[in-house]
Amino acid sequence: MIFCINNALAQQEAMYTQYMFNTLALNPAYAGSRNVVSATGLIRSQWTGIKGAPKTQTFTIDAPINKKKVGLGMQLFADKLGRTSNTGAVLSYAYRIRMDEASLSFGLQGSFSQFNSNYNAMELEPSGLSVDPAFQNNTSKILLNFGTGIYYNTDRFYVGLSSPELMSNLLPGSDTKLNKQIFHLYLMSGYVFPLGNTFKLKPSFLLKGVKGAPLEGDVNTNLWIKDVFSIGASWRSYADVSGLLEVQATPQIRIGYSYDYSTTPLSNFNSGSHEIMLRYEFGFQRGKILTPRYF
Repeated sequence: MIFCINNALAQQEAMYTQYMFNTLALNPAYAGSRNVVSATGLIRSQWTGIKGAPKTQTFTIDAPINKKKVGLGMQLFADKLGRTSNTGAVLSYAYRIRMDEASLSFGLQGSFSQFNSNYNAMELEPSGLSVDPAFQNNTSKILLNFGTGIYYNTDRFYVGLSSPELMSNLLPGSDTKLNKQIFHLYLMSGYVFPLGNTFKLKPSFLLKGVKGAPLEGDVNTNLWIKDVFSIGASWRSYADVSGLLEVQATPQIRIGYSYDYSTTPLSNFNSGSHEIMLRYEFGFQRGKILTPRYF
């Protein structure tokens, strides 16, 4: 059996169901696109019930400056998977070409994170008496990276292409060069269709490409009711189906929740994935911001 094992592939980048409201975490060109100071917090608990399953927290804030020709953004994140954790910060810069009814942005970002592997906490056997030299020392490493993206949007349409991490940093805890950060590519788009004065339909998709894994896609559809409530559904290839709920509580506050149900054999071992999002926008002035902004 040992000689038959070739390699093992696992999730590396954090996954988001409400990616359309956490776009700065995937594309630096999104910074400043909402034309106000916007702050978003997101908490995700994936595969609830499985010990060591991914848990992710992010906080992003971005704003336009220089007559809205430039967007600046910052992201703080904490991502834990099993006995490994990655915590850090990202600074984003976007140069925006303003048009009559659209905006085209080119973005760059630099990130700093600390990657830890807590091998001492591994439970090797129930008795806890076993001693394995491979699990005696914890490892830690500072990772520096940079990424880029492009983002185009109007009031009712957006499309973006990005790669948040372009450098293939070696990760700690292994002597093999296969244990490293892998280049990820994201393509996203969405549109809002008005359905009378009460309803608006907002389909969107996210394609994720990474070496060593099949192309994965998220397809979403949200129905806005009176620009206050939104209900939606999502399908993720090879993985999940999801339900989404949003509330525009005030012109400045938006609350979102999503639930993922696994369509793989993992459904026998977990009770689903939960994600909660809260957005607050500063400097609201009536007539100068869309209520709500759909992206």
